[in-house]
Amino acid sequence: MKQIDIDDELYQYIASNTQSIGESASTILRRLLNLNGEKINTTKLDTDHKNETVSVSNSSLEQPIADVEQPTQVVKPPVNKKNANVFNILNKEELAMQKGVVGRFLFILSAFYRTHKTDFSAVLDIKGRDRVYFATSKEDLVNSGSSMNPKNITDSEYWVMTNSNTTRKKMMLHEVALSLGYSNEQAEKIRDYL
Repeated sequence: MKQIDIDDELYQYIASNTQSIGESASTILRRLLNLNGEKINTTKLDTDHKNETVSVSNSSLEQPIADVEQPTQVVKPPVNKKNANVFNILNKEELAMQKGVVGRFLFILSAFYRTHKTDFSAVLDIKGRDRVYFATSKEDLVNSGSSMNPKNITDSEYWVMTNSNTTRKKMMLHEVALSLGYSNEQAEKIRDYL
């Protein structure tokens, strides 16, 4: 087996094309590249993946790469809520390595953002009785109340208020999941990651 490193977006795409629990990345890629001559099936399952390294076995390829026919049409993955799933990119080992509750909170929010970039603005509607929880700038959060301790959601233009107890943070994650189209059961599972 050979190991290759891939970026998060490619990993998410491969993981989102899982058809059965325990299916290897090699099997998924063979199906997506149609190396077995099978019809491509796009059914998807929600699964948890443990790492972001894909193993490829040279001996499992039936023909050298140079001899593989190139497809005449490139099929791009559809980008919509049905295919986007935060469970495909949430890595429990990486989550456990985050520093404290705030670190895990930001890590989960970042996973939501990477999965739902176009819909993530829905979090701006999540507010407390007297507090704004999310904003598009640090200043907006600071100006909305005292002791907000705003933190940037990694790789996004969004900021979140982190000066709240763990119960409140769990509630916020639950609301984020619901606002992005997850079921109540999925939202509870995400909340429990914190």
